[in-house]
Amino acid sequence: MGMTMAEKILASHSGRESVSPGEYVTAEIDVMMGNDITFADACRNLVDIGLTSFADPDKVVVCNDHRIPAMTARDAELQTRLREYAAQFGVKYFYDAGVGIEHTVLPEKGHAHPGHLIIGADSHTTTYGALAAAATGMGASELAYSMYKGSNWFQVPETINFVLEGDLAAGVSSKDVMLALLGKHTADKAQYMSIEFTGSGAAAMSVEARMTMSNIGVEMGAKFAMFAADDKTIAYLATRTDAKIEHFGPDADAVYVETHHMDCANLEPQVAFPHNPDNVKSISEVGDVPVQQAFIGSCTNSRTEDLERAAVILRGRKVAPGTRLLVIPSSQEVMMNVTKSGVLNDLVQAGAMIAPPGCGPCGGGSTGVLGAGENGIASTNRNFKGRMGSPDAFNHLASPETVAASAIEGKIADPRKYLN
Repeated sequence: MGMTMAEKILASHSGRESVSPGEYVTAEIDVMMGNDITFADACRNLVDIGLTSFADPDKVVVCNDHRIPAMTARDAELQTRLREYAAQFGVKYFYDAGVGIEHTVLPEKGHAHPGHLIIGADSHTTTYGALAAAATGMGASELAYSMYKGSNWFQVPETINFVLEGDLAAGVSSKDVMLALLGKHTADKAQYMSIEFTGSGAAAMSVEARMTMSNIGVEMGAKFAMFAADDKTIAYLATRTDAKIEHFGPDADAVYVETHHMDCANLEPQVAFPHNPDNVKSISEVGDVPVQQAFIGSCTNSRTEDLERAAVILRGRKVAPGTRLLVIPSSQEVMMNVTKSGVLNDLVQAGAMIAPPGCGPCGGGSTGVLGAGENGIASTNRNFKGRMGSPDAFNHLASPETVAASAIEGKIADPRKYLN
């Protein structure tokens, strides 16, 4: 019997020839990641019981990204402890404030490879599944244990296969695909399961588009959310690591608990309404919804391609009076790319405010939160009540294209009209 990608990775990392769903294994971990919210807590957990070293500090990656620039003295002090612990434990791969969001930086710096097992003390660690890694989020305590031991226990998950078919229309992106899947299958569809995205539609997506899909996989409850590694994966990593990168995917006779097909060719832009990512409507069903803030950012949709697509909508146009547009590139690399290409100029000319690379208002920890009674539309991954500011605000989730079109009109808008 063949194995899925998650099964193959958990087997190889636990010294087994094969594993089956439901089994428990202890697996060696390739990369362990923490951030300014979680890493210091993890280290303190170890220090408090007299443990002062990691199994392999070179397998640990730390990003200072959530609350930067520091908004309060408490944030600044937490980041000081973050730097002190990184130095104390000998962390080689420490990316300080301004380098970017962990889920963009870690792939950019070549830390995620096909076949890797990766854990991170952040729920959207599933992002690295776009590079055929089995990547999942854990809490600070589990991160502490993993960094000390170099391994952790896992239950082998069942796997759902989402077969994506057909080419996306102009103005429709992988964000719309994932929102449509959430709307149809709900936020608890894949609790402690692995997701695999297959089919011609998955193969046609760029690596950055796949990252958006894998990032949002956890919003369906997924433990892992994975694409097979193909020529695009190899090309993406070619300049980012000296390691030999090869194709990696499920066995031809892998067993899936469920298989679902989606016709991507006829998909409209999608919008998730408050206060859950699975409260999804097609753009034709939205109606007249004014927005006071449009935000293009976060680990979901603020990479180079995302900002390029938004700029196509915004170029030569202006943000509507009474609406503000905030754009936060997800890394220094992205910021430099869009500066060199002129995309950043297009965004600023349209009226966008630009903030330094980081998480921004996504989790309510930095610049650009919503006030009471305000409607927002954002390219983020969660719109829970109170997450991005006031509990009396209303946030909607959409693609960068839809966010850009909405900024122009001052209400939720269909981006396709700007592409004719």
